[in-house]
Amino acid sequence: MPIRTAVPPRVLTVAGSDSGGGAGIQADLKTMLALGVHGMSVLTAVTAQNSLGVQGAWELPVDAVRAQYRSVVDDIGVQAVKTGMLASAALVETVAELLAGTDAPVVVDPVGVSKHGDALLAAEALDSVRTKLLPVATVATPNLDEVAQLTGVQVTDEDGMRRAAEEILAFGPRWALIKGGHLPGDAVDLLTDGSAEHWLRAPRYDNRHTHGTGCTLASAIASGLALGQDVPTAVEGAKAYVTGAIQAGFALGGGIGPVDHGWRTRLAE
Repeated sequence: MPIRTAVPPRVLTVAGSDSGGGAGIQADLKTMLALGVHGMSVLTAVTAQNSLGVQGAWELPVDAVRAQYRSVVDDIGVQAVKTGMLASAALVETVAELLAGTDAPVVVDPVGVSKHGDALLAAEALDSVRTKLLPVATVATPNLDEVAQLTGVQVTDEDGMRRAAEEILAFGPRWALIKGGHLPGDAVDLLTDGSAEHWLRAPRYDNRHTHGTGCTLASAIASGLALGQDVPTAVEGAKAYVTGAIQAGFALGGGIGPVDHGWRTRLAE
């Protein structure tokens, strides 16, 4: 077997932990490995979580988050950053400040609730997401529930996705990816920078084991950006990867199982 000599692109996830391994930094790092980049992490919160839901969540101190970030970025460096669960206004503002001083594309997954409906962001932190975090994002990736939280727009069709994208872009990200997976029919997402529109469609698989889809998609986009892809190419590749992971999702425990981050490896066996 040949020995690797080149250093792979480095991607940093700033997110919470999922003790069940399906979402959060666990999903992020699995995705990054599957897509050929070196994943690193800044832990913002610890959750007690399984296939049935979130039983508890504890955010880390601001100083601990800042120290992790500086430790990684100042020594190792990054080619892309992805954010997930940030829990509180103080953490959102701290992370936004750190990102503003980092020369790398940023994918913001504005995590508000878990797949099971458990709150993962304090209500008072929403304004900090709007005014501090989204302005530093290269790509923001809200689902329809998060769109409603951030903008008040209730999306029921594809025209509504356009309105949602306009509202999200008004907060300052360069691109908005509105995830329409909660709509009926094919799984459709809209990527736009306010001028060009890219509609991404994929078949909807009859599989309820979809825990971690949002984390996985954002991490896959960040991986593509770190590999030098432009935003539309990175998002298109991420969509294809997540679609395969959903199709291969499997049961764990008594509730909603995870997507399969290693589906391409297993397919090749």
